[in-house]
This record gives sequence, structure tokens and C-alpha cells, in this order.
Amino acid sequence: MFPNQQFPPNVGFNNLTPQSFSNTMNMQGSPAMRNPQVPGQGYPLPAQSAYPQPGYPIQQNQGYPQSTAQYPTQGVPYPTHQSQGHPQSTAQYPTQGVPYPNHQGQGYPQSTAQYPTQGFPQHAQSAYPQSSQPQTDHGFRSHPGSIYGNQSHPPNQFGINQSRPVPVVPKSRPTVFPVNPFNPREDAGVLRKAMKGFGTDEKSIIQVLTKRSNEQRLRIALEFKTLYGKDLISDIKSETSGKFEDLLIALLTPLPKFYAKELHEAMVGIGTDEGVLIEVMCTMSNYEIHSIKQAYTAIYGKILEDDIRGDTSGNFNRLMTSLCVGNRSEDFTVDQNRARDDARKLLQAGELRMGTDESTFNMILCSRSYPQLAAIFQEYEYLTGHEIEHAIKSEFSGDIEKALLTIVKVVRNKPLYFAERLHKSMKGLGTNDKQLIRIMVTRCEVDLGDIVEAFQTKYGETLQSWIEGDCSGHYKKCLLGLLGAY
Repeated sequence: MFPNQQFPPNVGFNNLTPQSFSNTMNMQGSPAMRNPQVPGQGYPLPAQSAYPQPGYPIQQNQGYPQSTAQYPTQGVPYPTHQSQGHPQSTAQYPTQGVPYPNHQGQGYPQSTAQYPTQGFPQHAQSAYPQSSQPQTDHGFRSHPGSIYGNQSHPPNQFGINQSRPVPVVPKSRPTVFPVNPFNPREDAGVLRKAMKGFGTDEKSIIQVLTKRSNEQRLRIALEFKTLYGKDLISDIKSETSGKFEDLLIALLTPLPKFYAKELHEAMVGIGTDEGVLIEVMCTMSNYEIHSIKQAYTAIYGKILEDDIRGDTSGNFNRLMTSLCVGNRSEDFTVDQNRARDDARKLLQAGELRMGTDESTFNMILCSRSYPQLAAIFQEYEYLTGHEIEHAIKSEFSGDIEKALLTIVKVVRNKPLYFAERLHKSMKGLGTNDKQLIRIMVTRCEVDLGDIVEAFQTKYGETLQSWIEGDCSGHYKKCLLGLLGAY
């Protein structure tokens, strides 16, 4: 459910060399951010110095040096003690079932242990953290930083270890892949020719931009400016219009920057689009959230968490704040005993008491890893005979209910969640084009293939047929291009 995948490059937010989620180039206007997946970044490693030995000269070998100097024995030679001094011992510290967690870049030696990745183009990450995906590179991908660490829990009183690894699941299926071989100069020439002179060759623009990854599109834009001294986005704005223009601009925007703009537009002005906050904050991995926060500060000079807290209230405010911290456990080992305990806590905080202890739901659903949450929901069903969704619907209402149910959906089946969001964007009169564009652009390099399948399974119709019936013109063709159907 959480595929091993790397976050796509952390695309830059200016005209410098493109950055993507995996290439953590510092952005202007924000503190330097370190990629937890890149060895050597983060806190500097402490200098390797031996403990000072007061009163004794520095010795190459710890313990008693083998010296040729003869000391007067006075009839009693010095006994040899292998355990004294600081001998280099091969003895291993007993793990007692709980090895120290490996934290890269925090003063500990760099570990070769691999963390599952999901997310942004690819997390992360993790985004359902790619239930069928490695959690995407989200276009974004997954990383270390679990608050619980990579540890197996101690055996129970019968000597049986209740922790178990998460079963391996199939990788997610994107619909847009990096083209290989890739020639950004040639692609820039095709786009220039398509927009030069009278008229516009929209088909050529669609063929180039929907068949390249986000990082490759940014390299094309950089090459375009290098060759012709013009900004590709400005040229596209002058040659296209309407929803087709919006979709092309989204394709040429670095993903962290795109998400940051979506969040800002959801909060700016009168009212707040809580649906956007829920969709983004409840589906992103830790690394993706930190990248979005960095981009937000670089663009608007504000702290994302402050803006969210200022635009929301009550329990929903506290839930969004917890998610914005980006500190969810990403330990992919499931502890069944702990899952059972957490399930009891949720039951006692909700259905077994008058009123609801919202903080317990907030703590567990915002801090436990997705595999651990899946085990908790299963234990809850064993205890009560019904699913956790029933408890959330009976104990909560409004935006907090929607957000908690979204987390549950992401844990159970992330592609299905996005399939429902796509269906909602086109259902009824009119189309929510912003929502449709956001999901198509951000998921096409992650798990859009899985979303297409989930859509057809639930609604009995293909996503392609819905797009063809709800959209038109070059806008429709570009969306179909992201599906691989044009």
C-alpha cells in the first residue's frame, strides 16, 4: 500500500535550475530545508573524537598498549585484563527486541536501511499513500522521519513478537512517464514552432506537455527561455485561454508550488474551501507537506500553518494543525498489540462515553502510520462489530467528520478516494474544473491508472467517457492526453 518510491525532484520556484521533491534546492524566501532521504543533509555529524584521557598520552590502540618497556614487577607482574581500558570490542549491544531507530542526518551514522517511499512525483512518501503504490513519489514519494522509528516491539509475556511487517502490495500505476530518450532542446523547438506566427498548433503543445514528466516539462521551459529569450508560460498564456490555459499552466508548475497555490486560493478572500485543505493535507506524506510549506513561504512570505489556523476553527482547526506539522509515523512495521490498545482508546473516547474525546481521535489518526492505522481499524471492527466510519459519523459532524473520514479512506483505498473526488467534480450540472485539473495533474505520475480502474469498478463507467461527456475542445483532449487516450 506504500510503494517504495522516490519523491520527484523538488522543482524550483524561480527560473533557476528546476528542483523537484527529490532535489531539495533551497528556495528564496524560506529557511533552508533538508531532505531526510539524502545522506549528509540535516544536522551535521559530530566530529569523530575520542574521549580525552587525562594524564595519559594519546594512544593508537585502546586498552593497555603492548609496550616493550619493562616495568619493575616487584615480584608481582601486572595482570592482563582484556575488559579494562577502551578495547575495541566485537560484542554487540543486545537489542532486547527494540533496536535503536535509524535517523539519517541527526548525528547518527548514516544507515543503509531503506525506508519505503511514497509520493510526489513518486513518499512518501504517501498518496492513497498509494495504496497500490510504493505512497508516490505523489508525483511525490516517501521518507524517513517516523516518530516511532524503525523498531520491532518487544515480545509479549509468552515470548511471541506481535509486530509484523506490512505485506508487499503491487506498485501503483501512473499514466504519464518520463520520456526516454529526452531532448529538452528539441521539445522547446516544437513548442516554439507551435506558437510562432499566425495561429497555434494546440495538438503539438498537447503531445509534448502530456507525454513528459513534471520535471521534464520544467527543463523544457528552462531550455525555451535559454534558446529564445522568452518565458514559456507567458507565451502559452498569450496563445491559449480558458480551462485549456489553466491546465497547461498547471502542467508547467512545480508540484510543491502548485499545491501551495491551491491551498492559498482555498483560504484567500471571503470564506474557505475546506475541501481543498482536506484533500491536500489528509493525503500527503511528511516530506510532501514539508515541501509544500517551504514553497508556500517562498511564494507568499507567510507560514502555511499560521494561515490555516487563522482560517479554520474548533476541532477541524486542531486536526489541520496536527497534519500540517508533517510528523506522522512512517514506520511500516505493524504492532498488533498496540493496534488493539489504540482501538480500545478510540472506543472509550467515542461510543462508550457521553460526548466525544476529540483529542484521542486527533492523536491517533494524525500520528500513527498508515499500515498501523489499517490494523487499528481492523481491531476496532473486531471489538464493536462495525467499521470505524460508523463511529466517526455518529460522533462528529461538519468539516472534522469529512477530514477524519478522508484519512480512513486514504488508509483503506487511496485510488478510490480520488476516483470519488473526480466523480464529484463532474457530477450534476456544471463541472468543478479546478478540482478536476488538480487531481489529473498531480496524480498522473503517481497512481492515475489505479484511479481509472477504481472509477470504473465503483461507477460502472470509464473515467474517459465522463471526461468526454463533460469537457470539450482542446481542454478535453489535454485531459485525455494525461490518461494516455489522446
